[in-house]
Parts: sequence; C-alpha cells; structure tokens
Amino acid sequence: MSSSLKTRLSDAVKNAMRARETARLGTLRLLQAAIKQKEVDERKDLTDADITAIIEKQVKQRRESILAYEQAGRTETAEQEKAEITVLQEFLPKAAEPAEIDAAITAALEEVQAQGASGPAAMGKVMALLKARLAGRADMAAVSAQVKARLM
Repeated sequence: MSSSLKTRLSDAVKNAMRARETARLGTLRLLQAAIKQKEVDERKDLTDADITAIIEKQVKQRRESILAYEQAGRTETAEQEKAEITVLQEFLPKAAEPAEIDAAITAALEEVQAQGASGPAAMGKVMALLKARLAGRADMAAVSAQVKARLM
C-alpha cells in the first residue's frame, strides 16, 4: 500500500483485529474492499484524494440509509449505520469551520462573477470551485444550499 491514507487504514484494520472490535473491523474491511475495487477497475494506485472521495461516497450512502431506516422505524439498524459513519469520518480531513466555508463561498462567487457569470447560471461553476477547495471537509449538499441562497 503506497499512500499514507491506505497505510493508516491498514493499521486501523490490524488494531481492530487485535482489539476484537468486530463492528469497526467490518466497516474498515468494507472500505478497503471499495478502495481495492476502484484500483482494479481503474488499473492504478489511488491517491489520498481518490481514497477521500471513496470515503465521502460511503458516508453519503450511509446517511441516505439512516434516513430510510428511520422512516421505516428500524432505529437499531440506523444506529449501526451512524456508528459506521463515525469510523469512516476518522479517515476524512478535519471538517472546515463555518467561517471558513463562508469565506470559500464568497471567494468562489467573486471569482465566477469576475468571469461574467451571475445568478443561477453561475451555480455549477461556483460548486466546481468549492468542491476542489472543500473536498472531504464539508457537507457539499449544505454548501450547495448556501450557494443557492446567495445566488437568488
């Protein structure tokens, strides 16, 4: 395993095995499998950024599952999903502060408006800039809602 994030993940799996933490181990193994699958599909070693994107996708899937389970009244399964999110978030970069997110949105809006785009048409360009700047550090759905509110 070449990247530092992969090494941290591998070490976490070993530690979970030693501590006999079955729930944590299962989550980590699912993440390792998703990473390995992506490497096989693309026939290349993944960078930390690629792995972060996979982790974000897994967190998003679990959040969607939690909503579905809670609506179906399956609170025990929803709690299990929440525990898995906690494990996955250990491998994501530190979350951005709300002030930092606001500053990034303001900078991106100014940048896009300087290019001549404005109003709802600028949404895609602003989000592309923000996704690169805040990758793994912010809930992009919430950021999108903030951008949309500012553009209206």
